[in-house]
Amino acid sequence: MIEILQSVIPTALFYSAPLILTALGGVFSERSGVVNIGLEGLMVMGAFLGIVFNLTFSDVLGAWTPWISILVAMVVSAIFSIIHAVASVSFHASQVVSGVAINMLALGIGVYLTKQWYGKGQTDMVDQPFYTTNIPLLSDIPVLGSIFFQGIYITSYLAIILAFVAWFVLYKTPFGLRLRAVGEHPMAADTNGINVSRMRYIAVILSGALGGLGGSVFALTIASNFSHSTIVGQGFMALAAVIFGKWHPLGAMGAALFFGFAQSLSVIGSSIPLLQDVPQVFLLIAPYVLTILALAGFIGRADAPRANGEPYIKGSR
Repeated sequence: MIEILQSVIPTALFYSAPLILTALGGVFSERSGVVNIGLEGLMVMGAFLGIVFNLTFSDVLGAWTPWISILVAMVVSAIFSIIHAVASVSFHASQVVSGVAINMLALGIGVYLTKQWYGKGQTDMVDQPFYTTNIPLLSDIPVLGSIFFQGIYITSYLAIILAFVAWFVLYKTPFGLRLRAVGEHPMAADTNGINVSRMRYIAVILSGALGGLGGSVFALTIASNFSHSTIVGQGFMALAAVIFGKWHPLGAMGAALFFGFAQSLSVIGSSIPLLQDVPQVFLLIAPYVLTILALAGFIGRADAPRANGEPYIKGSR
């Protein structure tokens, strides 16, 4: 049993980290009242930037390359997400259409520049990806150490820590209160002196940074290169985690862990006695089927922020 847990838990955390990070971005955006269908595109942009920066500067930066790569991906994806903020907040355009445009634009830019710069449909494999490691001291704990802290990616625990940071920011700080206020009742927030547009811009930019972080972590831990198929459905799965988690950072983290576990089954299913005879194709589609079932079962009972998806025009009712 311990041997199974030693293979299941690190792998589930490995696949969950990009989903957790991107879902947190979705929580910030939607808590402010801006629907962000563009999480997929933000992940694509983050993956593209993380891989290209890594390939370009690995000789110069050495072991620091993956860490600086994800920071660059965060910054540029945050800037890229301003397109969605301008369309949704300033021009009051359809947030769903704007999000879909972000998805298409990010993939188009990534694939086009990849072909221009590398002369083929995908980049080379990175020289400096993230590697598994043992957490000092914690990995020496009997039983638990070997399950949770040996052979894991630091990025997995970074994602979990950021989920608790996001919860603290949203529910324990004045900034979080203002952010939630503009997503629930923007007119009341405006009456109390809160700049609704500015708060929504900040939230969308935060979602861009976290989406870029999620995409770059996925690329530098799981894929190790970039192509048109590097990020396929991961952003939509993160969006599902936002809804399944009821727009709460810790709920989104729990949902992302569940979806990450479902994805890990295709890798470790053969080592689990109960799943050894299940055809591989069923394990490959399991995460998507479970995502649909989760949303079908919970979306009716999950209450979104009241003003989610509704543009705010100052002075209108």
